[in-house]
Amino acid sequence: MTVERKLPTSRLSRFARLAATGVRTGAGLVFDRDGSGAARQAAEALGTLRGLAAKIGQMASYVDGVVPEEHRQAYETALSTLLAQAPTSSPASIRAAVHDALGSPVDVVFAEWDDAPLASASIGQVHRATMHDGREVAVKVQHPGIHRAVESDLSSASVLEALGALGGGRRFQTRDMLAVIKARFREELDYALEAERIGHFARVHAGDPRIRIPVLVTTLSGKRVLTTELVRGMPFEEACRATEDLRRTWAETLWRFVFKGNLVGGHFNADPHPGNYIFHDDGSVTFLDYGCVQAIDPARQRWVRVMHRAAIERDETTFRSAVRGMIGSKPGALEALAIDYTRSCFDPLFESPHRVTRAYAASLVDGMKEMAIKSRKLDESEFFTMPPDMVFINRLQFGFYSVLARMDVEVDYAAVEAAFLRDVPEP
Repeated sequence: MTVERKLPTSRLSRFARLAATGVRTGAGLVFDRDGSGAARQAAEALGTLRGLAAKIGQMASYVDGVVPEEHRQAYETALSTLLAQAPTSSPASIRAAVHDALGSPVDVVFAEWDDAPLASASIGQVHRATMHDGREVAVKVQHPGIHRAVESDLSSASVLEALGALGGGRRFQTRDMLAVIKARFREELDYALEAERIGHFARVHAGDPRIRIPVLVTTLSGKRVLTTELVRGMPFEEACRATEDLRRTWAETLWRFVFKGNLVGGHFNADPHPGNYIFHDDGSVTFLDYGCVQAIDPARQRWVRVMHRAAIERDETTFRSAVRGMIGSKPGALEALAIDYTRSCFDPLFESPHRVTRAYAASLVDGMKEMAIKSRKLDESEFFTMPPDMVFINRLQFGFYSVLARMDVEVDYAAVEAAFLRDVPEP
């Protein structure tokens, strides 16, 4: 069930609601033993705010280790509605947005249009429609006013700090890292750019029968509206209850999409929340939403390939040397912390076959927090600046491993990677 609410767009009104959320949540944790009341209030406020505030709620709802263990169940239950659904924009405002974007009224552009959204998320909502040639399509339309809301959030230090903290520790935030965060989230407002990225990922995974990229309808897409084929299949929650063999095949497909995307294609989709996946009975997965995509610097990509190959071959020495090259570190305690932490992130390859668990996924979030705390005590002479795009690499990793943990299967991830790396030249 969707609920229409006016989207607050001014910086003052959004800040006030975020501040009120913090106060109510804090009080709820004091007076509500299991945190359920505080969780419901947080979900309500973050959903109404939409924009980047809703993204914080989305990540908290499924990334293991973000919410304290004693309150995790309450928050996961309350915030789970943000995965595929949030308060919606009105039918009239959405129809007006489509008219403005495509130049004609909805009833002229489409043979059929469903005013009830299939899903509503942080930036836009999706509607089912039928084209005049009979094709069923999914039309993603931005929430009216979302540009102003996002810009308000991007000018808010508290929101930026929260987003940065979800991808790493505050100790590692730099001006360049915050600039990367702003750039990626501004790009999510450009559906024309997302259309280009759909084409890129389709080319990278062309010929793979288990990786499905929605077919784009270019004539009905623009900066504020994106039209693709309508895809039907299982949502994430249902897929997690499927047979072990199917879940294993899906986990292999998820891994191949993510790591072939960055090791071969030079890009990764940095928004791995479960609502972006549709699962099919033949073991294939449809991958939705290409708004938040990070390009990988070619020099760093070469180091990452060395790291992955070394992990597959269980070559600890080469792996650690490649981490130094990838992060541009200098000798000292911080370098040792960063290398050890990165090594822990590669357990699924070093220990393949491997079962990613929720405890393991949470340990990586905790490990990042611990590294940030320890780094505060280090001498400045040992400190170096992490690559600014690491914030989205961490966001992908935390979210992706949390998704795999819910598949709950043992997979030979090393074999999955070795198969597509055979055709990639050595550096």
